[in-house]
Amino acid sequence: MFCGINPGLMSAASGHHFARPGNRFWPVLHASGFTPRILRPAEQDELLAYGLGITNVVERASARADELSAEEFREGGRRLVEKVTRLRPKWLAVAGVTAYRVAFDDKHARVGPQDRTIGDTRIWALPNPSGLNAHWPPAALAEEYGRLRAAAFAEGAEEAAPRDV
Repeated sequence: MFCGINPGLMSAASGHHFARPGNRFWPVLHASGFTPRILRPAEQDELLAYGLGITNVVERASARADELSAEEFREGGRRLVEKVTRLRPKWLAVAGVTAYRVAFDDKHARVGPQDRTIGDTRIWALPNPSGLNAHWPPAALAEEYGRLRAAAFAEGAEEAAPRDV
């Protein structure tokens, strides 16, 4: 289950995750091997066919994630725990390590697999695919997302894939 930070204004208007043109999520998902082609945001329901789901930490739309309060992240983290507990995906992949740190009160989290679990669900903090995240060029994003894919599917995750939320 992929988890964005929150809907941007374009995502909120369209009802589709990572909808802003130029957001690197969909190309990176393809480049890392999760999808056989680059999906358009309007095709997000096709993720189900690949055993993937998608949601957000915070529900409120904003132009930038830095407009969100720490309390919104913490409340989003609590809601996310409830959702993951109910749906039981093998992996929760939070696309934004800073959002993960605040939502789960883990100041020392780094990109990669986390020690924390939610029940049997493992957690991977991913770099934010936003073009504003210049520290992670597309090839490096694809490599990190590919590490998650290798770990997830090496464990037979195909048989217990998350559902769309």
